[in-house]
Amino acid sequence: MARDGAPRYEPPDAFAAPRFTGVRTFGRCPVADGPDGVDVAVLGIPFDTGTTNRPGTRFGPEAVRAASIALRPYNAAQRVQVFGALSVADLGDVPTTPGNAERTMEQIAAHLEPLVRAGAHTLCLGGDHTVVLGELRAHAAVHGPLGLVLLDAHADVWDRYVGQAYYHGSPFRRALEEGLLDPSRSLLAGMRGSLYDSEDAGMPESLGFEVIPCEELVTLAPDEYGERVRRRVVEGPLFLSFDIDVLDPAFAPGTGTPEAGGLSTREALAFVRSLRGLRFSGYDVVEVSPPYDGPGQPTAVAASNVAYELLTLDVLGRGNEA
Repeated sequence: MARDGAPRYEPPDAFAAPRFTGVRTFGRCPVADGPDGVDVAVLGIPFDTGTTNRPGTRFGPEAVRAASIALRPYNAAQRVQVFGALSVADLGDVPTTPGNAERTMEQIAAHLEPLVRAGAHTLCLGGDHTVVLGELRAHAAVHGPLGLVLLDAHADVWDRYVGQAYYHGSPFRRALEEGLLDPSRSLLAGMRGSLYDSEDAGMPESLGFEVIPCEELVTLAPDEYGERVRRRVVEGPLFLSFDIDVLDPAFAPGTGTPEAGGLSTREALAFVRSLRGLRFSGYDVVEVSPPYDGPGQPTAVAASNVAYELLTLDVLGRGNEA
């Protein structure tokens, strides 16, 4: 809930202002310029310099915001009021420097840290997955090393790509090196696809992470996955990162590094919902690349609904069930 005496941010009444009207913010939430009275700050990070295959994720925040106009205040699947229970504002886009991933990580961290220190949780819309490094820097500066819950087709723990240390395949290795993550309290799920060599397969575990490959994940009921996460993360600060490429390209074609054999949108939403009760300080949804999306923008629609489920987790993590 918003802090006492602070303004409350929630979307306008859709019966008074049709959902297709107004400036495109996430979920039609009001624009704010700071954390005062904000429970969850939604921010775009329009950056794709870290992409190694298909570019375009710099336009991801815009697409997710546009798709999110269909979201309504009550989450029937989780039986909880989202908008209205949470004070949610769109704080616009984080400053980035096209062509310079290292500087952009510094900009992201500098922009987010004051929000986190003020007590706001953050929900960031990428952008390629490199951006999570800046997010983790901001949250770890306030909370200490974080447990990570990751849903992604890739573990993103490679070292360098054509000599570059900062790209969307390396953010969690860089985060470990900087002491931002506690791998013993982290679980990565959804990994699949071809690799460069046999050593790649065991790389996340060698760094201390627990991994559920996609072939195993799809055999688990959502509650089983949720229980695996709870056993792993135990107590302490948490961050949840959702890469849209955990979905099969049939459901999310608009992404930079699609991998066959992924989750359906329904499965992914169920796995996210199974995390109810966990309290995260930050979230992101990354790797939406609108130039490659299909008719009806299924990738952006999926991403906006995942982001909505993340907000729902925030309500439930605060004990504000309605």
